Amino acid sequence: MNILLLKEPREGGNGPDPYIKELSAFGHKATLIPVLSFKFVSLDTLSEKVFQPEKYGGLIFTSPRAVEAVKMCLDANNKKMEWENLRNKWNAKAIYVVGKATASLVEELGLSPVGEDTGTADVLSRLILEREDPSIMPLFFPCGSIKREVLPTALRENRIPLETCTVYQTAQHPDLEKNLTNYFTQQGVPSSVAFFSPSGVKFCLETVRRLAGPQLSQIKFAAIGPTTADALSAEGLPVSGSAEKPTAQHLAAAIAQAL
Repeated sequence: MNILLLKEPREGGNGPDPYIKELSAFGHKATLIPVLSFKFVSLDTLSEKVFQPEKYGGLIFTSPRAVEAVKMCLDANNKKMEWENLRNKWNAKAIYVVGKATASLVEELGLSPVGEDTGTADVLSRLILEREDPSIMPLFFPCGSIKREVLPTALRENRIPLETCTVYQTAQHPDLEKNLTNYFTQQGVPSSVAFFSPSGVKFCLETVRRLAGPQLSQIKFAAIGPTTADALSAEGLPVSGSAEKPTAQHLAAAIAQAL
């Protein structure tokens, strides 16, 4: 069956995207269409803060893009040698992450992440609250322009000091509508459409509805996790499958079960 994955291709590495690979193992043909575009901002500010670990109690990364922003700072300023010395200071503190994809990129920076099995910011916030107390120095949270306030709110309500810095802005991919139209024209209405973020729901759903027309009800909608599933439900769509954890294996299993 044809599966439409509304996500960006895997960054770096060789071979097929893991989501395509996992769905292929179930006998399904998956196609990726990028939904979002990103513009990095405030990298000078980010660089300044990343190179002052003594001012912070730890780091929080909830997206691969935020880790990429840190890597860009290291590359742009030719500070890799300096980073070799500083990363040990960061590793003496907690480096919190959501999900395995983000954890993997954090490890490439030479940092040791905590929380890769947390699938949402909600769960990560509970982990942080279990481990930290108000006496710590601020946790530093580089993030995107579109973010849920669950984690910052939970930490502030429990007096855990937090400093945020917007390091990338999220917008709709410029070719999204064209790519969706081409897909539906060439391959028809897919058996399942998987969404990977509330932003993806926001940017894609109207076009998917229009292109699917009366066949919309035949599509099995899937979500990478509960936050995205809630965004679909808020639009009045039934969620046939939601990944237990935000991994290719869990989403492929959820889609396969739904179909």
